[in-house]
Amino acid sequence: MDGRPLYLEPRLEPRLRSLVGAHGTLHSLTDALGSPLHVVVPDQIAENLERFRSVYRTHHLSGQVFYAHKANRSSALLRRLAATDAGVDVASLGELQHALGAGFGADRITATGPKNPEFLWLAARTGVTVSVDAAAELDQLAALVRKHALPRVPVLLRLSGFEASGVRVLSRRSRFGTPVRELELLLEAVERHADAVALTGVAFHLDTTSVAEKATALEGCLAALELCRSRGLQPRAVDVGGGFGISYLAEREQWEAYTTGLTAAVLGRRPPLAWGGHGYGLRDESGTLRGTLGLYPAHRSVAGAAYLDELLAQPAASLGGRPLAALLLEHLYDLHTEPGRALLDQCGLSLARVLEVRTQDAGGELLVRLAAKADDIALEDHGVLMDPVVIPRSGSGPGEGPVAVHLFGSLCLESDLITRRTVFLPRRPEPGDLLAFANTAGYAMDFHATRAQHQPDARKVAAWQDGDTWRWCLDDQFWPITPSRGAQ
Repeated sequence: MDGRPLYLEPRLEPRLRSLVGAHGTLHSLTDALGSPLHVVVPDQIAENLERFRSVYRTHHLSGQVFYAHKANRSSALLRRLAATDAGVDVASLGELQHALGAGFGADRITATGPKNPEFLWLAARTGVTVSVDAAAELDQLAALVRKHALPRVPVLLRLSGFEASGVRVLSRRSRFGTPVRELELLLEAVERHADAVALTGVAFHLDTTSVAEKATALEGCLAALELCRSRGLQPRAVDVGGGFGISYLAEREQWEAYTTGLTAAVLGRRPPLAWGGHGYGLRDESGTLRGTLGLYPAHRSVAGAAYLDELLAQPAASLGGRPLAALLLEHLYDLHTEPGRALLDQCGLSLARVLEVRTQDAGGELLVRLAAKADDIALEDHGVLMDPVVIPRSGSGPGEGPVAVHLFGSLCLESDLITRRTVFLPRRPEPGDLLAFANTAGYAMDFHATRAQHQPDARKVAAWQDGDTWRWCLDDQFWPITPSRGAQ
């Protein structure tokens, strides 16, 4: 194979494409607020919610879409969702306080994840639904309710370790939830604490992209609900968690060409495609390819709301082969979902100013230093490979291209690589240009952010369209009634 550029162009829907094209606005923002800078687009999250709601309507299902707060700590995105009928899934005391302050009532909040006593107490005090991972957590919750004379707390039982009938399909092991084979012991705890908790349903959490695994888990939850009902309990909901995904790239062909090229590079059949010959989990052992590619599938034909639609269409083998959606509807069960990344699709971008461009070797890759740290734009921490968009300074020429570059951060560390991958750009960046990393709202903005070496966190602003103009405010100053937006 030759050394042709391998582009990974980001998928840009109209709203985000318009923002990326607003060069003057983006440069003005970084001039005023510094680099790096995150820009979130609150109106897009409302549009994404409607796509999930459309799937519910298609299958005639009721239930709630809970935004997985951990994916982004933006106040603007959370407050924009509070103006819709969505819920929010919180996984810490701080997230619960944030959701309550953004305008969510207790009936629109579910508390998941590991819970310290303070988090569990505030959840019980406010009456949010608690997703319980084990009998011990149920005991702890019941003790708090009794000690403080609180009303009964609605709970979901989170389960794991599902198995399919017929062809053996095991759901992935999870640190969250009680193995389904121990459900009866968990139900005994529910009955023992009937004065303190009210069972509303069951749930699962699986860190997988496999529709088959999630269908197995949902089928197992339907069986679990029947067991609950046989004991006189009255559950009414099943929560399938998140993991619906994003398609980050514009072209499938580019993704296939890159992964093929990476394999060839690891085997020495083309020039390296990453700093230091990094193989993203692949390695060469005497001419044989070994290892597993540790990358997010950056181009997905089915993702987001379409993934939920496909999951609901799966047949339940142990329940007569009928579609899962039909079984939910037949029993009048509510369907709860917890999209994080998928609800944040196209909801923002991260900007970093180019500080330095230098050549390491004649004819080799350019070394580009950015005013940002790797953990400010943490796409690679989640295995996402995607090209940035060059935003030239006003008056800059077209620049030579295409060029191969390595993107480095501003820390005094060899490991501070914005991306290990050799990035191919259609034009040479120059100092003062911006690089816009698209679609970073899901986990890549602040999930890994630090203040290492006394360098500041990236600031965050919210932006919205006002006719042909983009307007903005600081993230924590945005409300759905922010002047010029009108009531939402």
